[in-house]
Amino acid sequence: MANGDQTALDDFYRQYEGRVYRFIRSKLNDSFDAADVLNEVMFEVWRSAGRFEGRSAVSTWVLGIAHHKAIDRIRRRKPGESVELDPEIAEDDSPDPAETLSAAQNAEQVRHCVDQLSEAHRSVVHLAFFEDLPYGDIASIVGCPEGTVKTRMFHAKKALMKCLAGLKEMGLL
Repeated sequence: MANGDQTALDDFYRQYEGRVYRFIRSKLNDSFDAADVLNEVMFEVWRSAGRFEGRSAVSTWVLGIAHHKAIDRIRRRKPGESVELDPEIAEDDSPDPAETLSAAQNAEQVRHCVDQLSEAHRSVVHLAFFEDLPYGDIASIVGCPEGTVKTRMFHAKKALMKCLAGLKEMGLL
C-alpha cells in the first residue's frame, strides 16, 4: 500500500473493514456515521501507510486511527444532538425460541448498561472483550498509559455490575 498498490488496499480493506466498522459503531451508536468514519479511516491508512513503522500490530495501528476519527466525529456533533440506536436483527433459525428470546433480552440489558458507560470506559470494554486485545495494545489505541487502561477497566466492570444488579433487582434481567 505504501507504494500505491490498489490491490493491496483492496485486500487490506476486506481483511479489516468488519472489525474496524464494529469498533467505530460501538463508539458512535450510529451505522451511517460508522460507515462514514470507516471510509475516513481507510483513506487515512492509505495516505499514511508509508509512515507505519511496525512498532505495533497493524490492527492496533488501524484501531488507533479509528479511535481518533470516531472521537473527532463525536466532537463535531452539536450539543444535545441525540443518536438513535440501530435495532439489532435476530436470526430466525435459532434452535430454541425461548432461549433465544431470553439471551436477546439479556444481551439488550447488557448493551443498555454498556451504553451507560462513559466513552472512555466503553472503549476499553469494547477493545478488551470484543476485539480481545491486551491492555498494552488498548493503551496504544486510546493514547494513554497501560495503568490508566487497567483503572478504566476496573471502574467499567464495577459500573456494569452495578447496572446489571439494578436491572436484576427490578426484574428486568
